[in-house]
Amino acid sequence: MSEGERNNKSSINVDKGKNILIIVLVILVILSGWRLLNDHREKSRINEEVSHLTDENNQLNTRLDSITRELDVRINEITSLNGDVEALVKVREQLEKERKLDKNRSANDIARLNAQIDSYLTLLEEKDADIVRLKAQNVQLFSENKELKTDKFEIEEEMAKISKKTDDLEKKVNLASQLKAENIVVAAVNSRGREREGEFRNRQLSRLKVSFNISDNKVAEPGMRDVFIQVLSPNGQVIFDIAKGSGTFELNGKEHFYTLKQDFVFNNTQQQLTYFYEKGSDYVKGNYVVKIFSDGWEIGESRFEIK
Repeated sequence: MSEGERNNKSSINVDKGKNILIIVLVILVILSGWRLLNDHREKSRINEEVSHLTDENNQLNTRLDSITRELDVRINEITSLNGDVEALVKVREQLEKERKLDKNRSANDIARLNAQIDSYLTLLEEKDADIVRLKAQNVQLFSENKELKTDKFEIEEEMAKISKKTDDLEKKVNLASQLKAENIVVAAVNSRGREREGEFRNRQLSRLKVSFNISDNKVAEPGMRDVFIQVLSPNGQVIFDIAKGSGTFELNGKEHFYTLKQDFVFNNTQQQLTYFYEKGSDYVKGNYVVKIFSDGWEIGESRFEIK
């Protein structure tokens, strides 16, 4: 091969190398642009989600402030009529507590609080009916007091009889107003969200799920209720972990442990309550008992088995 041919071939090789380098650089530029575009889109999506969550949180705070003011109005009016405001005070305290925790609410927290506020609106409507009833009672009492012509001894004697009847009636009402849990279902939820009922193995049990309905009870007073769940192991001991939400409650004058707790506003609509418990370790094989308590009474019981 002549020197000219060698030089020509070398020049071709150099040109090919340059072309390859240019192609590689173009590809790198395209990939870099594609990545920057995706990063920009992801940042935009995150900013949009944060903005939307902030708007929802602000709207929720407005609802919390509004219903708190409505509660104050009812509390003041019912108090002036010598009515019972304990349920309303508990709801107001809960709302005030939630209002102070508005900085770190998730979408689930916002949805939960909005659902609670909806149930509180029902409670307000019921208390409005109580206000009408109390006003009518006060008018009637005022009218009756004007017509009283008996002396102090006769009035005190009559009040004693009424007090005894009231105590007897209150005992009957307390007994009749006990809540009952029905349609109790205990299920194992695995890591994929699949549920099994009745009996299951540890590998199927990522979380324990307990759900039930509050049965119809027209006697029970609407308002806030605490419901406690005990999960008893085969040896009769309550499964208890403060880090998982466990604690103690009073029953028949004694302190007892509970596995889970949840409060709700009872409004006699056969509400469904659902509890989840993640133990963090395997369950001992055997038969377990789930007991449900509210207002100082056991309101339901179920069982399950770990094989």
